[in-house]
Amino acid sequence: MQQAGDLSAIPPATDLIRLQADEKPLFWVTIDTEEDFDWAAPFSRTGFRLDSVPALAECQRFFGAAGVRPIYLVDWPIVQDQRAVDILGPAQQTGACDIGAQLHPWVNPPHDEEVNAHNSYTGNLPLALQRAKLTALRDAIAGRFSVAPTVYRAGRYGLGAQTARLLAELGFRCDTSVRSGFDYRSGHGPDYRQAPLQPWWTVTDAGPILEVPVTTLFSGLLGDKGARFYHRLERSRFTVGAALLARLGLVERIALTPEGIPAERACRAIDIAIDHALPVLNFSFHSPSLQPGNTPYVRSAADLTLFYRWWDVVLDHLARRGVAATSAAAIIASASEKARAL
Repeated sequence: MQQAGDLSAIPPATDLIRLQADEKPLFWVTIDTEEDFDWAAPFSRTGFRLDSVPALAECQRFFGAAGVRPIYLVDWPIVQDQRAVDILGPAQQTGACDIGAQLHPWVNPPHDEEVNAHNSYTGNLPLALQRAKLTALRDAIAGRFSVAPTVYRAGRYGLGAQTARLLAELGFRCDTSVRSGFDYRSGHGPDYRQAPLQPWWTVTDAGPILEVPVTTLFSGLLGDKGARFYHRLERSRFTVGAALLARLGLVERIALTPEGIPAERACRAIDIAIDHALPVLNFSFHSPSLQPGNTPYVRSAADLTLFYRWWDVVLDHLARRGVAATSAAAIIASASEKARAL
């Protein structure tokens, strides 16, 4: 296992959790469950809304009927909302969903830092402040949902060099902040361009943490070499370069999300993931998209209908390919068993 303790460091290939010859991939639905706010506006401690919280009920009904156990990665404003507790708490208690933690530092106490883009990535904050914020969130989740969270996602995917050790100290077992194939350095965030798609364990002196990256695949005629060209153009001043590569069919980045990714492309990415023998396909989206008008992806009632239709198409494709739903506990247990065999 990787000993550096930095979840954003690239692990050795020998440390990656892989499928056994007789295994099929599984899929996991991870939901950034958070307040409604203007993504284009400066960060603010106030002014957010929680109008989309009631929509969590329909979301949970949908996934429950589909036999999917999503994990709601709840942040501070959600934990404080009694409606969210009333919707998600009973579902968690009956095993219909899991509850994890997501930290938006600008709205999570203690409020000891300046609110700005740099500090919107938790991993950029002083370690003591990171610990204080995450401890407050962990304890609030335990108090409100009667469950200690074991899975964490940093808001804005903002890991730091000490996040793994901090998570282990506070009783977490799994992180899902790495967004493979994305580069957030222009906004003061991490660089995940070279991050693997397979899970891996990172060892700290406080204990091991399993990283389950959010899944992003690259499709196109350039094959496995396409990602390198995509990232080169993305970082250049040729701002239409990546889009042009996609239109020419050379390379396209496809994240497993209903937000901005058409269903047929997501199905193509699923097929690529299966070909690459990924053990876990990690889908994600933001809970404000469950109500029209909160995100760029769901602006109208028609968009919301398409949002759920996306899941109908994708879940049907997963079933036809023999990819079953999984849960946080099952992922951790399987990865632990495989690590012992390394």
